[in-house]
Amino acid sequence: MSKQGFSEFEKQAMKERAQELRRDASQKKNPLADLLEKIAAMPEDEAYLAAQLHELVQQNAPQLQPKTWYGMPAYANQEGKVVLFFQPATKFKARYSTLGFNDSALLDTGKMWPTAYALCSWDADIARQVAVLIRKAVTEKA
Repeated sequence: MSKQGFSEFEKQAMKERAQELRRDASQKKNPLADLLEKIAAMPEDEAYLAAQLHELVQQNAPQLQPKTWYGMPAYANQEGKVVLFFQPATKFKARYSTLGFNDSALLDTGKMWPTAYALCSWDADIARQVAVLIRKAVTEKA
């Protein structure tokens, strides 16, 4: 069995993450500006989804800090851990964009729960469902 190594997409994501870490170290960055810049650079349909998600996060979890994470728009808690992120379809040549939640999101219910959702379009119903997930992701467990 041959070892294939990292794909070009994975290499690019690692390079972007390294750049983010260097910017963090220099303290000369504006995380919100970086996030909005990433959104603006996306194809129009993906930029629309990411912008709508950004607006919902600001409305439903203003305590989350916008940032970029592996070159993707993301939102971190007070400890700096990414709670949720938007992965544009074109980043990995996927069929759909993804709304993802990391383990710092408080979505735990039972022994199994989803941590990623395909986002193909945006409407009022999707916005309501995503808003519920965002609020749940940041609500402390009793």
